[in-house]
Amino acid sequence: MDADEVTIREQNFHSQVREYTICFLLFAILYIVSYFIIRRYKRKADEQEDEDAIVNRISLFLSTFTLAVSAGAVLLLPFSIISNEILLSFPQSYYIQWLNGSLIHGLWNLASLFSNLCLFVLMPFAFFFLESEGFAGLKKGIKARILETLVMLILLALLILGIVWVASALIDNDAASMESLYDLWEFYLPYLYSCISLMGCLLLLICTPVGLSRMFTVMGQLLVKPTILEDLDEQIYIISLEEAAILRRLNGVSSPMEHNTKQLEQELNNVRSMKFKLERRKKASAWERNLVYPAVMILLLIETAISVLLVACNILCLLVDETAMPKGTRGSGIGNASLSTFGFVGAALEIILIFYLMVSSVVGFYSLRFFGDFTPRKDDTTMTKIIGNCVSILVLSSALPVMSRTLGITRFDLLGDFGRFNWLGNFYIVLSYNLLFAIMTTLCLVRKFTSAVREELFKALGLDKLQLSHSARDSETTKPSANGHQKTL
Repeated sequence: MDADEVTIREQNFHSQVREYTICFLLFAILYIVSYFIIRRYKRKADEQEDEDAIVNRISLFLSTFTLAVSAGAVLLLPFSIISNEILLSFPQSYYIQWLNGSLIHGLWNLASLFSNLCLFVLMPFAFFFLESEGFAGLKKGIKARILETLVMLILLALLILGIVWVASALIDNDAASMESLYDLWEFYLPYLYSCISLMGCLLLLICTPVGLSRMFTVMGQLLVKPTILEDLDEQIYIISLEEAAILRRLNGVSSPMEHNTKQLEQELNNVRSMKFKLERRKKASAWERNLVYPAVMILLLIETAISVLLVACNILCLLVDETAMPKGTRGSGIGNASLSTFGFVGAALEIILIFYLMVSSVVGFYSLRFFGDFTPRKDDTTMTKIIGNCVSILVLSSALPVMSRTLGITRFDLLGDFGRFNWLGNFYIVLSYNLLFAIMTTLCLVRKFTSAVREELFKALGLDKLQLSHSARDSETTKPSANGHQKTL
């Protein structure tokens, strides 16, 4: 009996070591990729060998850690879905014994833990540490800046504690709920993270429909469009004449006119960019021009239509079946039953849609006017802006599994703290979320595909003359695009 207990303990120990090793290797890969991504956008002027350089380096490592956690949160649901299908297809395979329910639950718990750690500790510390200078009267240095950062973190924690306390008193004025706030680890932090998750889902509700309609424009800029009744040689010739004219103006401008020189340099960069696009279209093969672009556009349209259709079906399921709630009845476990009607093909489709929604939400986030200046630029992004971008991506990625389950994109039950959010059990919140997503996505797509028709109708009715100020400004910045049409830069 003692030998059997020792054997079981050894197996449990080796299983835990194997799981921790796999988690460490996966996170190490994400960390390396995140580091190179941030280094690509980080401003090179920030690299100096002084006290500020040390602070920037520490903030860089914390931001890289946060971005890696965000990538892990994005991959969490697709990895769980594909693991469930693999375990269902090969239940007795020796080579996938490391892939089990314990590992999946551990990944979900670690993602929730690290998301809380980055959102409430690491990123505030990185921001305050970057902006700190040390208290007056103390010796300047790293220790003084760390002391100021810790004081600011304590004050921020007290402020958030007071806000959550007041919000809880206004929403649920109950003695039991007020006493539960004293339980910092078991109730307060999960409750606070539930509020942050709700805010992230609301942000996704705004960004994703905008991004779904914006994706067609973005892919149109990245791909080579078909050449229909266009003379690329003539357009390249015209662009070359414009480039030569701007160069002559730059050579003739005197040094005191610095503002005019910067404007001419910007125009020159725009003209050269358009010339590069035209030359790329000219060198592209017929297959790339006439097949890839229409295929990608059709694929985007199909994915968007499937997403809206799944949300509409989920709305009907919510009205007739209470188990469709995100916080409803739990399934039979990982590797015991397929969560999709079409098996492995349906699981692959769910994974594609989840990645598509995440990319669309990021595109929509940076397409909003409020976050327009927040977009990172290659080799010209300050550490403060990098920290803000990492926090934004973390909020979006942490809310992605919740949004995917709430909209019915997947039937995979939320594990760990992701499935314990209070608002997931509210029928009216979940139903309203689905309705708003379907309506906003449909309106954004209709507005996107009918914009040209609306412009022609306005011109026919003479309504475009009511916006003379905008038209005059737009006409000054209108240049021929890479596909030969006129567009506003």
